[in-house]
Amino acid sequence: MGGAKQVARTSTNNTRVTAGRPEVLTVSHTRRAISHNSENVIGRKELAQQVPGQNVLKAVGQLPGVSYSSTDPLGIDTWGASVYMRGFFMNQLGVTLDGVPLNDQTYTSTNGLNIANAWISDDISRVSVSQGAGAVDLPSNTNLGGTMQFFTSDPKEKAGATVSQGFGSYAMKRTYVRVDSGKLNKTGTRFYVAYSRDFEKKYDADSPDFMQQVNAKLVQPIGEDSKMTAFFNWNNAEVYGYLDKSLGSLAKYGWRQELMYPNYAQAYSYAEGNYPAGWNSLVSGNYTQLYDAGQSTQDYIGGINFDLKLANNLRWKTTLYAHRDLSNATYSAPGTESPGTGAPLSEQVWMNREMREGFNTYFEYKIANHTINTGAWFENNSSSALTDYFNEPLLGHGAPLSTTGPYTTYGQAFATGWAYRWSTNTFQYHVMDTWRILPNFTATYGFKSVLQTTAGGDYAYDPTGNYSGLNNPGPTGSMTSAAAFLPAVNLDWRFLPGHELYFDFAENMRPYSASPYASANEPGPWMVQTQSQFNQLKKTLTPERDFTYVLGYRYSSRLLTAGIDGYHSDNYNRLISAASGIGGSDQSASFINSKHASQWGMDAILTITPVKGLAITNSVSYNHFAYAANVPICLTSATTGCENLRGKKMDGYPSVMYKANLSYTWRKASAYLDVNYYSKRQYSLLNDTHVPAYWLANLGASYHFGKVGFLHNVTASFTVYNLFNAKYISMMGENGFPASGDMQSVERGAVREYFGTIKAEY
Repeated sequence: MGGAKQVARTSTNNTRVTAGRPEVLTVSHTRRAISHNSENVIGRKELAQQVPGQNVLKAVGQLPGVSYSSTDPLGIDTWGASVYMRGFFMNQLGVTLDGVPLNDQTYTSTNGLNIANAWISDDISRVSVSQGAGAVDLPSNTNLGGTMQFFTSDPKEKAGATVSQGFGSYAMKRTYVRVDSGKLNKTGTRFYVAYSRDFEKKYDADSPDFMQQVNAKLVQPIGEDSKMTAFFNWNNAEVYGYLDKSLGSLAKYGWRQELMYPNYAQAYSYAEGNYPAGWNSLVSGNYTQLYDAGQSTQDYIGGINFDLKLANNLRWKTTLYAHRDLSNATYSAPGTESPGTGAPLSEQVWMNREMREGFNTYFEYKIANHTINTGAWFENNSSSALTDYFNEPLLGHGAPLSTTGPYTTYGQAFATGWAYRWSTNTFQYHVMDTWRILPNFTATYGFKSVLQTTAGGDYAYDPTGNYSGLNNPGPTGSMTSAAAFLPAVNLDWRFLPGHELYFDFAENMRPYSASPYASANEPGPWMVQTQSQFNQLKKTLTPERDFTYVLGYRYSSRLLTAGIDGYHSDNYNRLISAASGIGGSDQSASFINSKHASQWGMDAILTITPVKGLAITNSVSYNHFAYAANVPICLTSATTGCENLRGKKMDGYPSVMYKANLSYTWRKASAYLDVNYYSKRQYSLLNDTHVPAYWLANLGASYHFGKVGFLHNVTASFTVYNLFNAKYISMMGENGFPASGDMQSVERGAVREYFGTIKAEY
């Protein structure tokens, strides 16, 4: 429960510590953030090393025990971005933005929002990451093995503006503008509005990635020690994705294989059956190279925070929020003809929608050496997921459909593979006490209760089975996940100056996911094919429940900081899926309850500051995750039969990671080099295929010119991504992981790219 604390609110000028809780200390944006207990704090100094506009999850990926990968350097393509934290995927972590739950970070999720689409990265002031047992008071229905809390920057007290312009490889252009009102009246009312626009072409094709965002924040002080904060963000992403590859296609055709856009004539010919004969020997078949794929999303998220001092020892904090998501994910379907035009291919579109509304409220009461925190969270999520097929034109009879829409140029959808909708109500109550037993020894303990009910299911399907394999009505019904007592304990002992020993324990439960038929990357009870299968699951299935233990030590002094911790987790009833097929309408997945898995691991980090301005950081991580129950995996080949999941390692997550960072600041200049190593990652559930280990290095430098004419804080920065042009697999399992062998479900990482940015204030 080192993660069971909300991080102290910190201005850019002051250092504050949350009294009465295991401490998480943050400092000004010009200095390095300091972490305590089982939480790590990423401040503006670390965030500033990113390419402006880059997905802030990249900074989280520099922590020990965290694996981050993306197909494009900026992380705009969220289909190709992933985060693992100590064996937990990003749909198993608790994630918030200023107290608003973001939940599942995966693309096409019907239960959350990726942080890249939730707020402009320039306006995120810090990130608090708990790699321990998670947080009791954090609102989340996805928290199993850790939390990420993102905090937005406050409006400045002085009026002004910030502008930055970036350029980079492959026509990358990035613009950011922010206007601060400054104090508007004696009460201290102030706000800012910011806009960002990102554009880049893919490194192996001319198709573009585009994203624009607007966010705004208002702070209204109330009295001497209370305030109201309102915030809003709008995001629009229009992304042409990268081609999903298989291990076989990489071995046969190399690293430079991509979608055929804008060569519609070639895609048309391939769809008629004139594709290379070598494709027939690959698992991807006629899907080995598609015309296009991508995504179009619009997200709106906003909320109001109240932080009210009711008495000297009593505070009341409340968050009201709403989030609306409109997402379309597309896939060219060369095996599916367009009946409205006669073209030999069509466009398959997954349409996901969300409308989340909720509130989180709690009281914090201080008495003697105790700080008692109790409160509740409620959320309603109305969500839906469907897949439609749209006509493509005959060759020479009009422009092909754009992967980002509109899709009805040649008529309405001619087929619906399946269509689901759900209503989910989540309620969580918590109570915890932070007891300062001695000046140097603190115990934080408490529990949470979780109740979630999801009702809904399939309301449309393809009776022929030609467009999804679901040739009968899919299941409908309700599922309830409940846990009355999920305890958590954290002990923090500072036994000598600079020395800290801590222990974490927590039990967590993840309610069932609402996911459609054959969902490969988000298994849930509605993904089965028949109503009878669903009814049986209602009788036998129980939600995933995890028990996590952490024991750690930290040391800090002027010359060095060091930390090491070991952890163990028992995972019960983790749901996994074994995917098969070649994508699109041929994609399918089997629903598997792994019953029991166990993991042991350790992280160690050392930062040395031998001279002023120089910091050298090295970290190493080890994780051993193995399934511990006898679960048969029955392959489609009758001659192969069934094999056992017991003893197999988790796919997608490296067992060993090494990370190094060298940074140096001299007067107005600074530079850094980071180097990461990731060991091989298992690909199939049965561990008979894997992707190889790789090294990835990034280099950056900046110079602070200061005042130039009427401009202030003029800064120029330059970054090289993938310094040594390594060839490596980044994303794995975006279409699911195969039970055995190969599948078209990996993407390569970005090649070496260069970025430069000029930033100024006035």
